[in-house]
Amino acid sequence: MKTILITGCSTGFGLETARFFLEHDWRVVATMRNPLDSVLAPHDQLTVLALDVTDPDSIAAAVEAAGPIDVLVNNAGIGWLNAHEGTSDETIRRLFATNTFGTMAMCRAILPDMRKRGEGTIVNVTSSVTLKPLALLSAYSASKAAAAAFTGSLAQEVGSFGIRVIEVLPGLSTATEFSTNAREKIEQEGGFPSPYAAMMEQTFAHFAATPADWGTQPIDVAEAIWRAATDPACPARLPAGSDAVEWFAEA
Repeated sequence: MKTILITGCSTGFGLETARFFLEHDWRVVATMRNPLDSVLAPHDQLTVLALDVTDPDSIAAAVEAAGPIDVLVNNAGIGWLNAHEGTSDETIRRLFATNTFGTMAMCRAILPDMRKRGEGTIVNVTSSVTLKPLALLSAYSASKAAAAAFTGSLAQEVGSFGIRVIEVLPGLSTATEFSTNAREKIEQEGGFPSPYAAMMEQTFAHFAATPADWGTQPIDVAEAIWRAATDPACPARLPAGSDAVEWFAEA
């Protein structure tokens, strides 16, 4: 039985991916900052672990507790929507700490065992915003673009050891915390600059008018990760969701 470790499983893409792999008879190590937040149903092949990808000690403890991992999915991430003028250095550092440095740290922790065994797959979940510039997402896009560049380079480094490194690029989603909590996050951190008010309100109006089934759904990402994990012929960069596929073709 193969084992997959997934970061960021409390909601959204990570939660759906954990459920998907359990349904396909994999051993799943689902990680999140607080295991008490888990809504995953108990399962003989499920292990839920605490993991903060910004904390080296937390990473080391989770990797040791998980045991040999066949597939690592770096899904943990945080979103941010605001003008750059309204984005503090602290917020930018927090975005990179999770979205970029957390991904890099998890890869570094898991690579020695995969290299010794001569096999393994790493799937890094980035974003289709790296394909198409969008206003108000500059800091978030930068953190994901850095993770995307890291993924491509790492694939070249470790391929000769039998390790595959795949980038999955989800599109925009109305079904995740990113869009539903965006305004609350902005208000908690001081609001948005008044010169950008019209742009912000237009963006939120677009969110409100967008059907819940539009764009990328969590199942799209789970299926893309499944392909990355199981298909040796999977491309190195894989869009997930109809909008991501369209943007990927245009890039």
